[in-house]
Parts: sequence; C-alpha cells; structure tokens
Amino acid sequence: METFIAWFTGPGQPGLSVTKPFNGEAATVGNGVMIAIALDSNEKVAEFYKKAISLGATCEGKPGLRAEMDGFYAGYFRDLDGNKLNAFHINMN
Repeated sequence: METFIAWFTGPGQPGLSVTKPFNGEAATVGNGVMIAIALDSNEKVAEFYKKAISLGATCEGKPGLRAEMDGFYAGYFRDLDGNKLNAFHINMN
C-alpha cells in the first residue's frame, strides 16, 4: 500500500505531496497536512529544526536521513498551533 507521493518540477522548485498520516490516524487539520521548507544543506535543516524547538515547537522527528528517498534529510515538528512542518534538504550527489 502506497503512503507517499510527491510531484515537483526539479530541485529548488515548489512541490506538492499527498500522504497518509504517519501515525495511521484519520487525516484532520494538523494530521495529514504538512508544510515542507526546502533548505540548501543538512546543517541548515538541523539549525532550522533546533530554532523551531527552542521557540516552543514539538518534535515529530529529529533531523536525519529518511528512507523515503536517497539523500533526503529532514526534521519534522509541530508549531504552537499544531500545524506539522518539515525542513528538508535533498542531496542530489
């Protein structure tokens, strides 16, 4: 069963993805909805994630390589309103 599909025109371009909620629960506002922010290095992803957590965000997955795609490095968190965000970098080398 597929759980993730993404469309984009190329590196550095806006994209759209549709996923099933990671926790297996019903999709609702804040669950099954996520904003992803592309950054240009793994270090910037880690810094962005750390800053979000220091400002009160809650962890949904510490920064690290993910199995979804080779070279996909991401950190996941929820903001103070419960919105899920993802900061990521894709190493194309």
